[in-house]
Amino acid sequence: MSKSVLIKITGVVAMAFGMFVFTNCGGEKPGIDSQDVSIDDDYYEFQDFILSDHGIPAVISLPDETANIGASTRPEVKHEESFKWEINVGPKFQLLIEDFGILDDLVKEKKKELADQKIFKIKYLVDEPELIVYERTLMVTGSKHAAPEVGIEHKSYHVYGQKTIDKIIYGLSTAQEGCEKHIVELMAKSIKSFKPFAPNK
Repeated sequence: MSKSVLIKITGVVAMAFGMFVFTNCGGEKPGIDSQDVSIDDDYYEFQDFILSDHGIPAVISLPDETANIGASTRPEVKHEESFKWEINVGPKFQLLIEDFGILDDLVKEKKKELADQKIFKIKYLVDEPELIVYERTLMVTGSKHAAPEVGIEHKSYHVYGQKTIDKIIYGLSTAQEGCEKHIVELMAKSIKSFKPFAPNK
């Protein structure tokens, strides 16, 4: 083998090794999508809101005026049906709460419902036993299950979680139409904060 050929082979091997190191040691981790939502335990832009006056012995952390979502300083609660509540914080944040009694597989059933539908493509961003956050994309024309009138891609973000308060299972979710990604991140944090309220005696 000539010296020039050996030099070329050595160069190719070095380049391949360099690319391997770059793709595996820097940037994103394999399997981690850059579009995943960010949910942490930092609640500095939130305020505790007690739900006892609205029939739920619980407290939840909701975005305050510093969260930059057009939020008012005081959340509004609608409780028109016996087992359903709607919490609005400004024009964009709408969290739904429903009393399901002793049914304890709400998230599992929601995932089955999403798997059975054929109109939307579902991508899970958070997938936990009691909390899911997902991206929902309307299938466009040409897709196998798309409706004939669908011509553009429409994407929205949704969250669904379950929490137990005094042996009652509550389902907490976005509205049917979903919301923007940064709003769903805030909602997921609110759902995680949902816990029993025990006033000081």
